[in-house]
Amino acid sequence: MMHLAISTATAACSAALIDGEILIAERHETVGRGHAERLIPMIESLPGKGRADMIWVDCGPGSFTGVRVGLAAARALALAWEIPLAGFSSLALLAAGVDDCDDETIGIATPGGHGELFVQSFTRFPLAPAGAFAALTPGAAAGHLLDRLVIGAGAAALVEARGYGEARDMLPRAADAGRLPAALRSLAPIPIYGRAPDAVAK
Repeated sequence: MMHLAISTATAACSAALIDGEILIAERHETVGRGHAERLIPMIESLPGKGRADMIWVDCGPGSFTGVRVGLAAARALALAWEIPLAGFSSLALLAAGVDDCDDETIGIATPGGHGELFVQSFTRFPLAPAGAFAALTPGAAAGHLLDRLVIGAGAAALVEARGYGEARDMLPRAADAGRLPAALRSLAPIPIYGRAPDAVAK
C-alpha cells in the first residue's frame, strides 16, 4: 500500500512516498518559512506526482502556519484522490528517526514559541509516548524531561538548562513516518497546536 507522508510543522518541509516499510522517494528541505510555496511542487516531484493509496500528515505541535499548510494540502489531496487520511505527531516522528541509541527512553524538545519548548518523552522498545507532551520554558522543562538523549531543534537549550545529557539538533523527516507504530500514525487529522494562538478576537 503506497503512502504519501507530509511534514510541515517545523522549519522542515518534507514529503515522502512509502510502500509498506520501503521508502520509495523523499523530498526534504529546511525552509524556515515558505512551506505553502514549496510543499505542492515537492509532492509533484515525487514518482507518480506523489499519488498514493493513503496520506499521513504531521498534525504538530509546531508552527501554527506550518501545521495548517500541511493539513490543508493533505485534506485537499485526500479529497481529490478519494483516499483515507490520518495524522501523526511531529514529536513522535522525531522519535521514530532515532536508530543509533540503546537508551530505553529518549526526550524530544522542539521550539514552541514565546521562549517555550514542546517536550515529550518516548519509550523506544516499543516506540510509544511515555507521557503527554507539554509546552514549558527551558528551565521548567529541565525538571520535566529527564532522558539522557534529547532530540530536536530545542534539544540544546534544554540540555544547557539541565546541565547534563546529549543534545541532537534534528528536524522531522516525512520518510520516518513509515517507522511509526500504527497507533502513532492513525491520529485524527486535526491540528495539535500545543498552546493558544497569538492573535485573539476583540
